[in-house]
Amino acid sequence: MFGSLKKKLKESIRVFSRKVEQAPEEVVDAPKDEEIPKVVPDSGKKVEKVSIIRRVKKRVVEKKLSASDLESIFKPLELSLLESGVAFEVIARVRKELESQMVNKPIKRGKTESIVNKALENAFVSVLMRPEVPSFKKKPTVIMFVGVNGAGKTTSLAKFCNWLKKRKKSCVLAASDTFRAASIEQLEKHAAKLGVRVIKHDYGSDAAAVAYDAVEHARSKGIDVVLIDTAGRSHADVNLMDELKKIKRVAKPDYIFFVGDALVGNDAVEQAESFNEAVGIDFSMLAKADVDQKGGAILSVAYVTKKPILFLGTGQGYDDLEVFDKDKILKRIF
Repeated sequence: MFGSLKKKLKESIRVFSRKVEQAPEEVVDAPKDEEIPKVVPDSGKKVEKVSIIRRVKKRVVEKKLSASDLESIFKPLELSLLESGVAFEVIARVRKELESQMVNKPIKRGKTESIVNKALENAFVSVLMRPEVPSFKKKPTVIMFVGVNGAGKTTSLAKFCNWLKKRKKSCVLAASDTFRAASIEQLEKHAAKLGVRVIKHDYGSDAAAVAYDAVEHARSKGIDVVLIDTAGRSHADVNLMDELKKIKRVAKPDYIFFVGDALVGNDAVEQAESFNEAVGIDFSMLAKADVDQKGGAILSVAYVTKKPILFLGTGQGYDDLEVFDKDKILKRIF
């Protein structure tokens, strides 16, 4: 996780710092002649001699960057972030943080890399959101999963079901993906392994009706959580998005989870934005985070949607679900 991004950032910071060091220097704290110790041979005291070289070292120590200076040397760093799938909004936040730390501020020679590292870390601290995991005390708590085809939505739902069961929460699954072939069978296989029930109708039936029946079943049986699987769809397909809106109206979910593929980078950000605009998401879950060497989606989804990432998928097993930890993410990057 973040291997490629970390390498690119390290090299870009090195280039960035080298260009800062090449900027014109400013003379500061120049000593006056009377401040230089005078030799008094008859005093009997040892007198320190002040060389011309020492005086030069005292004088030239700092430099300052203008906004245009910073803009010109920011390009390699910006390119590294773009190549890692980081959203433009996040890159703008990084630039703003660098400006606040470096423009028209005295920069000591040899300290540039540490200043840039700290500014980047501060930017990512402000970008990453620390989620508050819901208590799921309401019975039943209804959670609807949305996302595009192939993002790992159904598998992420199953992992989350396992996470809930380990916390003594009973679950029922709603097979509201009545569109994709074999979707119901896939959900049933997960349910059988997890020891939970699936509420289903025939393929082509009303997805909202399936969700409604699952919620009613949970109420009658005293089940803690309803997890609604929906058909993966293009976020640009208006008709399919309207179907999600109908499921939301009928099932009245307490939370809507967007599931994205961490490997697709900025595409996951655009998808999350579209689903948030259409139905309003509460949290994001990013699958395949363990093999994501770029990290653009992880850094961008929450900042752009203003909704936190709750979980990262970190493998193929049901236990491979990691609660999003802001501090752990920062350690992986820096």
